[in-house]
Amino acid sequence: MRQARIGDIPILSQVAARSYRAAFSAILEPEALANRDAALFAERFASSWRRMLVAVQRDEPIGFLLMTDGHIDMLFMDPDASGRGGGARLLAEAETRGAKSLECFRDNHGARRFYERHGWRVTREYERDFAGRNRSFVFYEKGEVV
Repeated sequence: MRQARIGDIPILSQVAARSYRAAFSAILEPEALANRDAALFAERFASSWRRMLVAVQRDEPIGFLLMTDGHIDMLFMDPDASGRGGGARLLAEAETRGAKSLECFRDNHGARRFYERHGWRVTREYERDFAGRNRSFVFYEKGEVV
C-alpha cells in the first residue's frame, strides 16, 4: 500500500470503471454504468489523487481508497484482485487515518457484508438522487451503534 501518485490516475480510473460495472450491474441501469467510465473517474481523480491510497501488487495498482475528512468516498478493488485482502488492508488503513463514515447502495450486499465484517454499522437508511434517479442508500459508521 502507498500514497497515490499523479501517474496512477489512468490505471486507477480503469480500476474504478471495472469495479463499478462489476459491483453495480444489478443496481444501476446500463446507461448509468456507461456514464461512469474511466474518463469520468480520471477527471475526478485529477483533483483528488493526493487523498488516495493505493493497494499494489508487484508495483501495479489493484485498488484504491479515497477519503475526505474522515468519510470514505470510494474504496474499490479491481474485480480480478478482489477477495485477496487488499480491500481489508485499505479499510484498516482508512480507520487508522480517522475514517468514521461511509455511504453504500442499500442493495450492494457484498460491500455491506464486507463493511459489517469489519465492525461498521448502519446508522441510517435514506434515498437520494444518483445518476438521475432516486436510489436507496445506507450510511455506515465505525463502531457500535447505540
